[in-house]
Amino acid sequence: MRVRQDNRENLWLALDTLRAHKLRSFLAILGVMIGVALIILVVGLVQGFRMAIQEEIMAAGVDTAFIDRFDHQGPNNGRRPLEERQRPQLTLEDGLAIQQLCPAVKQAAVSAFQWEQVHSARYQKNEVQGVEFRGTFPAYLEVYSNATMKAGRFFSAAENQHRENVVDIGESTATALFPSVEDALDKEILVEGSTFRVIGVFEKPTGGFGTNDEDRRVVIPFYTFMKLFSTSFDIAIRILAYPGKLDTAVDQVREVLRRRRNVPYDKPDNFSVQTQLDMVKQFNDIIGGVVLVIVVLSSIGLLIGGMGVMNIMLVSVTERTREIGVRKAIGARRSDITWQFLFEAMTLTGVGGIIGILIGSGIVFLIPLVSTLKAVVPAWAVILGFSVSVSIGLIFGVWPATKAAKLNPVEALRYE
Repeated sequence: MRVRQDNRENLWLALDTLRAHKLRSFLAILGVMIGVALIILVVGLVQGFRMAIQEEIMAAGVDTAFIDRFDHQGPNNGRRPLEERQRPQLTLEDGLAIQQLCPAVKQAAVSAFQWEQVHSARYQKNEVQGVEFRGTFPAYLEVYSNATMKAGRFFSAAENQHRENVVDIGESTATALFPSVEDALDKEILVEGSTFRVIGVFEKPTGGFGTNDEDRRVVIPFYTFMKLFSTSFDIAIRILAYPGKLDTAVDQVREVLRRRRNVPYDKPDNFSVQTQLDMVKQFNDIIGGVVLVIVVLSSIGLLIGGMGVMNIMLVSVTERTREIGVRKAIGARRSDITWQFLFEAMTLTGVGGIIGILIGSGIVFLIPLVSTLKAVVPAWAVILGFSVSVSIGLIFGVWPATKAAKLNPVEALRYE
């Protein structure tokens, strides 16, 4: 009971000191306040970015997997490891074998790309650079959950079989080339020197990072793509597994492809199978490292704030030497003096932490209102910010508190 009363008394003494020296206290906690606000802001932005990316990755479907001869989608800074470049191409027959021989696979969409070539789409004087140009099968519409038609239709199996020059384009591509989405239908656009009639427009995906800015898909029938580009393309396959059967489907796909590609039992796969969950895990690993680096850099403000608090507390000890002597003369113990100054330091930094949390959270709250970015402050970040700020006071308050506790009461009372 006595300890509880002492702690309460120390807290009130600390608050009284704050009120008595407002400007000095504010300057002391400024570094802590800025450090905590930066941490809250960074965590809020990163968490929002993480959520947006996860939504975009998962938009392709939880029960889907991407099969490619490379270990990464797209080139790695324009260059791939020699081992990957020497791998045999995936083929249309591989996709058909997966569809036929893998019972857990509901549907497989084979697509043809030219990874390292930049494509453009043109209509009259309007042009869109960097479109995602591919040839695929009608199964694309089922396998890709974000492939929803906003206007028109997707091409049919007959149009694919007869190598028709028809195309489905993304909403952003449509609005860049035409006055409106509806105006795009039945118009002819130029892609890679060939003319295609627009028969459908994809609805712009929602919820994912960047999808509000870009939907640059330009999709033509697979056999039309083959007619235009002969063999100068890469094949990739996306599968849709039956609900709850993704792991089984991936195992079946690996078995079929290893057998078809004559991979010895003691050799690794010469292709990659990546699920949406794998992509989320890889992204989380990357983001975790980025967050750690940014938080460490933001902690410099906390370190500076802690040194400021220690300096102010040392000045406070000097100013209150006589008060310390009086307290010791009437029975205060060393521990009482120590906790008095520690509580004062922790109160200073704790108040700075609360202000920093409010400022950081306020900025995070405003970001989605004034921009397309997502930002959210998790509860653990608030708890962490406050705990760190109080800990800064505890750590940097030890020396001033110890110095105060060790003062000789007789000399302290005689101090002017």
